[in-house]
Amino acid sequence: MSEQSRRPRKPAKPYRRPQKDPVRVLAFEALRAVDERDAYANLVLPPLLRKAREKGDFDARDAALATELVYGTLRRQGTYDAVIAACVDRPLREVDPPVLDVLSLGVHQLLGTRIPTHAAVSASVELARVVLGDGRAKFVNAVLRKVAQADLDGWLEKVAPPYDEDPEDHLSVVHSHPRWVVSALWDSLGGGRAGIEDLLEADNERPEVTLVARPGRATTEELLREDAAVPGRWSPYAVRLAEGGEPGAVEAVREGRAGVQDEGSQLVALALANAPIDGPDEKWLDGCAGPGGKAALLAALAAERGAVLLASEKQPHRAGLVAKALHGNPGPYQVIAADGTRPPWRPGTFDRVLMDVPCTGLGALRRRPEARWRRRPEDLDNFAPLQRALLRTALDSVRVGGVVGYATCSPHLAETRAVVSDMLKQHPEAELIDARPLLPGVPALGDGPDVQLWPHLHGTDAMYLALIRRTA
Repeated sequence: MSEQSRRPRKPAKPYRRPQKDPVRVLAFEALRAVDERDAYANLVLPPLLRKAREKGDFDARDAALATELVYGTLRRQGTYDAVIAACVDRPLREVDPPVLDVLSLGVHQLLGTRIPTHAAVSASVELARVVLGDGRAKFVNAVLRKVAQADLDGWLEKVAPPYDEDPEDHLSVVHSHPRWVVSALWDSLGGGRAGIEDLLEADNERPEVTLVARPGRATTEELLREDAAVPGRWSPYAVRLAEGGEPGAVEAVREGRAGVQDEGSQLVALALANAPIDGPDEKWLDGCAGPGGKAALLAALAAERGAVLLASEKQPHRAGLVAKALHGNPGPYQVIAADGTRPPWRPGTFDRVLMDVPCTGLGALRRRPEARWRRRPEDLDNFAPLQRALLRTALDSVRVGGVVGYATCSPHLAETRAVVSDMLKQHPEAELIDARPLLPGVPALGDGPDVQLWPHLHGTDAMYLALIRRTA
């Protein structure tokens, strides 16, 4: 027997089965759905949370942590990618997407939360063992230990280009927006550095949940009786839920008498409903009604005046959502599935027309953070013909003396003022009217006559509204 064989052996470490952490596993599953299926987190996450609660795996704190992990990781993806890239020895495109998702979740815990460093690393490595296997868990461990050597500010000093050398690239990395989006938003703001930084920071904040009390069906007084409820800022029908407030727990929401609707969206509907018109006020049109938030508010307001709303939506399944939102309206209405560029109604039929056109959605990046990474500048070219065609339909559909509201959930100038300007050149019988007086109490509305709302100034999505009166 050799000397080597007589040496006492160290006892083998007992095998430890990876421990499944339901919160982080759920967050990982949500990120994979966003990446693999181009799903939206606000659609993927609620059913996952509901299923976890039904199984008894989750309490309210677990749900809050899972939500923060998913949305925080998506919002800061650009920044975290730059940090991870500095800690690996290969291009990020060569890192398997599931591994990158685990790494991003770990980086968010290290740099974007108050979770202690040791807990953030160990929980992420454990998640990697469960969903990726031991081999790749070691890679995750090595990378996250490098990340843990500095805080967020320290990493930004290392990975963000100096502002003086490239302002847009600097802001892109620091605030986690694609460079072209930074440039477009900056152009739309037309201001200095403070404005764009405030906007980008607001895009990375968790948005409040805002409810709308649908007239004739619910009141703000009823909604304000909820424990987490506070009054809205601008809309007389708005109630905000404090952090942790659950819309599904509100009886009026469950019954469809109230809904979840950003206050900017409410303001657009209210401005159109209150715009002065000449002549009768009996027939209203929502020409791009899906999924139904503005249509439900307009239908309720129309009912109070004895008017009727026609809600038109091209996609049948979205038309179904509109019908659901309008169900129970106190007055008459109609929902149809129709192409707004080839409308079935006759020209000059309506007194008021809303066209909230399909767009890039750059005004709602707080709610859909993954959209910033999916959109491309060429998307603007794809939307442009449709936006102009729908506004043309709106101008043809309104009668002389009536009003059209052109709205987008994007502040990009190519989707807002450029569209309106082009259509007014082709329609000399139409004129812009000042929308600002129709948003009473709302500050910082610019020089008009159109209105651009902003997350950092108004606490709303970046909704745009132009009101156009047909004069001949």
